[in-house]
Amino acid sequence: MERSTRLVSAAFVLVLILAATEMGPLGVEARSKSSKEVQERTCEAASGKFKGLCFSSTNCKNTCKREQFTGGKCRGFRRRCMCNKKC
Repeated sequence: MERSTRLVSAAFVLVLILAATEMGPLGVEARSKSSKEVQERTCEAASGKFKGLCFSSTNCKNTCKREQFTGGKCRGFRRRCMCNKKC
């Protein structure tokens, strides 16, 4: 019984972590932008200079700006710094 309780607890924590890292305000952003801004495409690439796990989007953004991108955010389960710019 104790083993199954641990297994259920571990699975629940894993699901919470996966859900938390993939959620974002994408729906709200798309509705609040004007039609011109929605038509502009944004390209995204992994940062070449950011090292380690990405927990601070501010640090990621600053690193991306040094790499000639317009900004960046921490993304995904692996917490990588992803830089973006207009295509």
